[in-house]
Amino acid sequence: MKIVFMGTPNFAVPALKKINDIFKIDTVYTQPPKKSKRGLKEFKSAVHEVSNKLNLEVRTPNYINNDLTFFKSKKFNLSIVIAYGQIIPDEFLKECLFINIHASLLPSWRGAAPIQRSLMNKDKFTGVSIMKIEKELDSGPILLTQSLPVTIYSKHGDIEKKLSEIGSELIIKAINKINKNDYELKKQNHILKTYAKKITKEDEEIKWNLEAETNVAKIHALSPNPGSYFYHENDKLKIFECKLSDRNAETPGHIHIENSSLFIACKDKYIEILEIQKPGKNRQKIREFLKGYKFN
Repeated sequence: MKIVFMGTPNFAVPALKKINDIFKIDTVYTQPPKKSKRGLKEFKSAVHEVSNKLNLEVRTPNYINNDLTFFKSKKFNLSIVIAYGQIIPDEFLKECLFINIHASLLPSWRGAAPIQRSLMNKDKFTGVSIMKIEKELDSGPILLTQSLPVTIYSKHGDIEKKLSEIGSELIIKAINKINKNDYELKKQNHILKTYAKKITKEDEEIKWNLEAETNVAKIHALSPNPGSYFYHENDKLKIFECKLSDRNAETPGHIHIENSSLFIACKDKYIEILEIQKPGKNRQKIREFLKGYKFN
């Protein structure tokens, strides 16, 4: 098969490598290089960097619509899409079979931030879905899925790596099935659909009047990036790791320090802060942080 790969971030790299090792990729599409704030340097996407090392042809149109003539000329059999960053126009979908690797158990969490939203929702499982791309966002029929158990202590960075590897294995199974014309596409139950909108600044702020489990889940869902924050006086402090405490709480936001440990009250219980960061400083374990920072 003549395969085209469309992807941009690190999450797409394991699949890119594995597909190219086994089937060979003809062409790669990825987002254009981004300029630094001062415009002195361009930064290529993770997929772009790896594709160059693999000597693959790379296309970086600002708008994929502008590359339709080239795409048609290649007569691809299969397109693999994973976190590309652009909506695939209908004109492209008519040219070949488009398969997407999506980091959720569809129809749950369609959209931009499926891992974070699943973890913030305190789901018991997340996973990967291999689906056919159709016009509506993440709505196409499912070819394969694989689940992964998660808890309120599961960090986004760790889960993203695990799902990336699961996706790279699952897509090989999918391509083999497609190559043999031995696959079944199962329609999603659209009644059960949920959407994973982008993470906003408002999502990042910790609300101490929520239940402790909800805050613990959110803190880990946004760790390591962008991180969850709260304000102490004028300092914006980010928390990256914490755990539930047995200590009951009465006043949300109350700070308690005991034996070089930091506890902050939520609606029902305190949570114990394990890793924290002051603006402009490195992340620190709480014992070290408290040596140089004073809470009122």
